[in-house]
Amino acid sequence: MSDYQVLEIGGLDEWREHYGGFRPESSRDGRRVVDHDLTMQYIGMTANALEPGEEAGYWHAHARIEELYVFLGGSGQMGLDDDVVDVEPGTVVRVGQGVWRTWRARPDSPEQLRWLCIRAGGSELPHFPDDSTRDNDRAAPWA
Repeated sequence: MSDYQVLEIGGLDEWREHYGGFRPESSRDGRRVVDHDLTMQYIGMTANALEPGEEAGYWHAHARIEELYVFLGGSGQMGLDDDVVDVEPGTVVRVGQGVWRTWRARPDSPEQLRWLCIRAGGSELPHFPDDSTRDNDRAAPWA
């Protein structure tokens, strides 16, 4: 059997129905910790949705983990140390180790603020993946 897994997390409009977190006391509506459902070795991911006007309610920073926030719906803001950054669909924010972060959906957001948070740790990724093998002669499976 090949080493892959498939998980359906639903459409963006269903993400608010998720309930989860890393610990019971930090679990909330609108969060799904995808790496609790899939076997992941060097990356982690959460799918998130906040109602307009809702905010995280806490700051956090990581010592060893880098995060990438990919915003897909709504409008909001991220607090990054002493800065505030506006976010909307198409905004991607990389947050390095030691940077304090928090976020909120703007009260006037036309819809829920929805984003993926991708976490990476372990070892540094190479600039160009050097462990791939390419086969230009292999036929596409849908052809």
